[in-house]
Amino acid sequence: MYVCGGVIPELSGRRVQLRAMAAGHAEALFEIWRHPEVAPWLDAPELSTAEEAESLIALLAQLAREDESLRWSILGPEGEVIGSCGYNNWQLQGAYRGEIGFELAPAAWGQGYMREALELMLDFGFRSMGLNRIEALCHPGNNRAEKVLVAGLGFRQEGLLRQYRHTPSGYQDVMIYSLLHGESAGLRT
Repeated sequence: MYVCGGVIPELSGRRVQLRAMAAGHAEALFEIWRHPEVAPWLDAPELSTAEEAESLIALLAQLAREDESLRWSILGPEGEVIGSCGYNNWQLQGAYRGEIGFELAPAAWGQGYMREALELMLDFGFRSMGLNRIEALCHPGNNRAEKVLVAGLGFRQEGLLRQYRHTPSGYQDVMIYSLLHGESAGLRT
């Protein structure tokens, strides 16, 4: 069974690569995370500077060293940072499940990059981590995320978690989606 131990594996697809987040990715990730078409869907504190993004990257690296989280930068065909994805948390013994999160720069939308990145990540979760169930929590109305999860990857919508998260604007509902290992045979990994 895979245990990260601080070593975030590199995963390569046909057009995208997943690489450990690095300080050099902070500026590009900051621009993505604060973009007005991306930021409303994130369950993360609002960042004011690229330095804050660099601090968040350092925190995520620390969580990876403690086997608490696993996050990659998504690199596009030219090696540019176009987004991020990863396992927000996971539980092996007793559940064998993990929860994913992801975001992509709007300039890269509609080109299949996120689907390819998530296929790499899901394959890693099922094969290397030994997960049986992978979950995604999305805000109701995040149609792009729902489309890639359901139509693109075969996730099933399981329901609405009422007032699941508390944010500065109040309690928020989230939709829960899942994919089971036995349902993942159609992934192009």
